[in-house]
Amino acid sequence: EVQLVESGGGLVQAGGSLRLSCAASGFTFDDYAIGWFRQAPGKEREGVSCISSGGGGGLTYYEDSVKGRFTISSDNAKNTVYLQMNSLRPEDTAVYYCAAVRSVYCSTIPLYSYWGQGTQVTVSS
Repeated sequence: EVQLVESGGGLVQAGGSLRLSCAASGFTFDDYAIGWFRQAPGKEREGVSCISSGGGGGLTYYEDSVKGRFTISSDNAKNTVYLQMNSLRPEDTAVYYCAAVRSVYCSTIPLYSYWGQGTQVTVSS
């Protein structure tokens, strides 16, 4: 059974930090690019960051508003991808999802096959 399980969300004050984890199982982790996405109330789901598969050299991508504040990393031994979020802002408040696409490189949202259940991140001002 394929599973992506996010954890690490919570309530934090503006300027604070959180580290999200995405634990994957049930598929060959090295064959998949893993992305982080978020969805705020009343808004469409958007891409936040992504890391290519092991075959892609672990290339990373960031949405412009999180560049310099968020860092994505992967521990292939643990089949886990992390999103370190620093200098959090109220506008980062959303449900954060991780998702996997069977591709060397990151892709657009519709092509992601597997999704986690999401973890809530709330940043207070």
